[in-house]
Amino acid sequence: MTNAGTFYQRAVETGTKIFATAPMIDWSDRAYRVFARQLTKNALLFTEMIVADAVLRGNRDRLLGFDAVEQPVALQLGGNNPQKLAEAARIGEGFGYAEINLNVGCPSDRVQSGTFGACLMREPDLVADCVAAMKAAVSIPVTVKCRIGVDDQDPEVALRDLVSRIAAAGTDAVWVHARKAWLQGLSPKENRDIPPLDYGLVRRLKAENRNLFIGLNGGLHTLGQAVEEMEGLDGVMLGRAAYQDSGVLTGVDGLFAHPLHPAGVPSGVLTSPHDLAVDDWEAVRDAMMAYAAEVMARGGRVAHVTRHMVGLFQGFPGVRRYRQILSTDATKPGAGPEVIAAAFAAVLSARLQAAAE
Repeated sequence: MTNAGTFYQRAVETGTKIFATAPMIDWSDRAYRVFARQLTKNALLFTEMIVADAVLRGNRDRLLGFDAVEQPVALQLGGNNPQKLAEAARIGEGFGYAEINLNVGCPSDRVQSGTFGACLMREPDLVADCVAAMKAAVSIPVTVKCRIGVDDQDPEVALRDLVSRIAAAGTDAVWVHARKAWLQGLSPKENRDIPPLDYGLVRRLKAENRNLFIGLNGGLHTLGQAVEEMEGLDGVMLGRAAYQDSGVLTGVDGLFAHPLHPAGVPSGVLTSPHDLAVDDWEAVRDAMMAYAAEVMARGGRVAHVTRHMVGLFQGFPGVRRYRQILSTDATKPGAGPEVIAAAFAAVLSARLQAAAE
């Protein structure tokens, strides 16, 4: 199969910029992605990393199932065996994902024990073999998310070497977390903060690979900063910044086009969540209450949904009560979707009262 004419190629050709939420283990699950989609229609949403072996041997509906509202959504796979990754990618395409992404950046003990994730920065030929095998198995984009290097590697050499090999193998895009990963001596959390950022290297890489989509990730805290640092690049990816302050996502659609339907021209205006009308927030509330009811009907708990919503409404009156309800009341026995209504009421009523004064 071929991947000619993917949305990444169109983005490069037209100058369309793509915004994505980052894959985050234990965070970017189905419930988070449904919530994020209520705040932005144009963002490309990534799953958390799913190991290829789990896809081949595990409960695929549980691991890979997602709601249509989440689209466009990319499946991130972890692994180092080209044949297994190809089969997992084929299965993922069958579930309807818009993209298959290979993790070459996670530094956790889990991936180090399996010699994948950031460990693969040391094996660019193997990464290229994995990309080539997945490309041969699917017709959707196959991409890579990587670091700029690991441990004592020289990023100027390691990143270029990796990208040259996976570009030759046919990767459709490279998302670069612009830090090294230290596989020994730093925890996964420390690896997100301590190694210095090098956005300049990523921009130089793009200047040398003008026909390849290259997106930036790492250390970006606001949309304004993301747009500034994205100069000369093709896209930007936010992880924890868009999770912990999810109101950030309300500004995406004014700045970035939908990757699958880029005809709509963004306004270029950064929308503040404070500017959204009460009706807009009520629509988010109602959608999440309906989704929480579905989750509970499948045997889940409302807290599985509300835990992802706590970061909304930063700076709003009533936000402390909002957080208390979602983090405490939602965990009580018998709690249901009504806790979402109560939490939103704490903010929306305070907002209406402030407007009336």
